Amino acid sequence: MKTRFGAVSAAACLVALLAVAAAGAAMIGIYRNGMETTAQRAQLIKLAGAECTRGGSAGALRIAVGKRTDACSYRTPVVGRDLEISATERLLSGTPPKLQRKAFLGLELRAGAGAKYQLLAFPLQRKVQLVKFTAAGTEYLTIAKDVKGLMGVNKANALRLQAVNVTSGPEKGQAKLLGYVGGDLVAEASDQAAGELTGEASSIAVGAVNSASGVIASVDDVVVRVPVDF
Repeated sequence: MKTRFGAVSAAACLVALLAVAAAGAAMIGIYRNGMETTAQRAQLIKLAGAECTRGGSAGALRIAVGKRTDACSYRTPVVGRDLEISATERLLSGTPPKLQRKAFLGLELRAGAGAKYQLLAFPLQRKVQLVKFTAAGTEYLTIAKDVKGLMGVNKANALRLQAVNVTSGPEKGQAKLLGYVGGDLVAEASDQAAGELTGEASSIAVGAVNSASGVIASVDDVVVRVPVDF
């Protein structure tokens, strides 16, 4: 069943913030998109991908990857350095069986100028990667295997990526990255060279290793959050 956003009491919000604070920075949502209307789906703008086709049905943004394309990504209206993005993503059965195992669902932060942080989830492999991509190449910050929270074809995968810089102490300037599947923290890393990423876009992504031509996925319940100072 599709998750719907509704009113949340102040007490419930505080409990949620404290729960997040236990694992990383306390965050609060500033952008929510349930993808329920054409206007809502239009708020996500293509950021990367040579051939990407978008559509919508049943309250979700549907993305189909075309020829000569490894991945398609769409940015939210929110930009910034220290952010968290979450979304519910599904790998759809229209994806050719030979592509399903190498297909990924993803989230991106600090995207721009040819660089980005990525959380890549491979539903059929039950694998998650935290990746730093720059002009120098791809750096795998951490890889988690046998992630039980990842669901297969046509199943909802609740993903969340957080990237926040440390502002004091011996680790000042480093980026702390956290990747979640469902409510579980499955990937964690620090980047001492966070200054190499100057982009500020927050985005969702779908694709596959090498060529993703034929991959079809859907995205809904997108939320972007910022750190909270108590």
